[in-house]
Amino acid sequence: MIHDYFRHKAHAQGYTLSHSQQRVIECMAQLANALLASRAPAQAPQSLYLHGAVGRGKSWLLDGFFQALPVAEKQRLHFHDFFAQLHQGMFLHQAHTDALASTLDERLKDCRVLCFDEFHVHDIGDAMLIARLFKALFQRGILLLLTSNYPPQGLLPNPLYHARFKPVIDLIHAHMRVMEVGGPHDYRSQVRTHTQQVFTQGEYRWPTTTSQRQALKLPKPDTSALVLPVGTRQLQALHCEDRTIAFTFNDLCEQPTAVMDYLELCRRFDTWIIDALPDLADCSIATQQRFINLIDVLYDQDKRLILLGERPLREHLGGDAIDLARTRSRLGQLVDVGPAL
Repeated sequence: MIHDYFRHKAHAQGYTLSHSQQRVIECMAQLANALLASRAPAQAPQSLYLHGAVGRGKSWLLDGFFQALPVAEKQRLHFHDFFAQLHQGMFLHQAHTDALASTLDERLKDCRVLCFDEFHVHDIGDAMLIARLFKALFQRGILLLLTSNYPPQGLLPNPLYHARFKPVIDLIHAHMRVMEVGGPHDYRSQVRTHTQQVFTQGEYRWPTTTSQRQALKLPKPDTSALVLPVGTRQLQALHCEDRTIAFTFNDLCEQPTAVMDYLELCRRFDTWIIDALPDLADCSIATQQRFINLIDVLYDQDKRLILLGERPLREHLGGDAIDLARTRSRLGQLVDVGPAL
């Protein structure tokens, strides 16, 4: 079942499975067999934590397992999106004795298998909630599969907080099999040939010309910004028409925006234009992290992105934020519309 699915999928896409991918597939096949052999939550098999460098096929493996597993009670979620839902649900259930339990009852219901893609932790407040979340999921007997760019000990690397996160790392090792997905190839470099993903059809345009800005309906620099309500807040935008929204980098990343703002905007807009990409190396770590989060959300929600800069993309993407490798990999899939010859 699992083996056959991946064999056919790899052949159809022209992939040669790495040794580590084959090991993961074997583990996934064992998990599927164990899960199907018992309906008792207390007997759920050990969960699975996949980590490795960007582009090594972690999400591809997770998606394949989710598609091939013949179980109806399953959910596949991007961690950003689920975490936003979790916060929202706990706010709505704040009068309950256990707001987290009430939220999970509502969001997961009879879920037996939960798949999280792109798991990472940078905020100590989120880390404490993740500790409670994982304990609750394991107590419910939910089989958890997640992917991350980091091994468990690499989560929340900030030395000010890492020691406080150690109980969560211990919890992961106690309840999950940790496997690295390695190999010499970056599969994302092949993705445009084999997928209809909307994000990869986006563009990086440089250097931006007046005619390009006019074609994108971007206003002149001295034009007053458009005020856009997002939840209880107001953001500034350059242009808004139908399902297209345009911002400057400053509008979204230099301001105190959050992942939940990006998710709310994704529900309303399918094409995003982001103007005036600066050199990230000149930005604060907080600003770099907002940009990383923004690209994660646009990628996860599969939105079309038109990004405008003045120099080759790689020259803008320096910086010290630890997740920038993932951002570089994702933005590298955009069509590069450079200067005309």
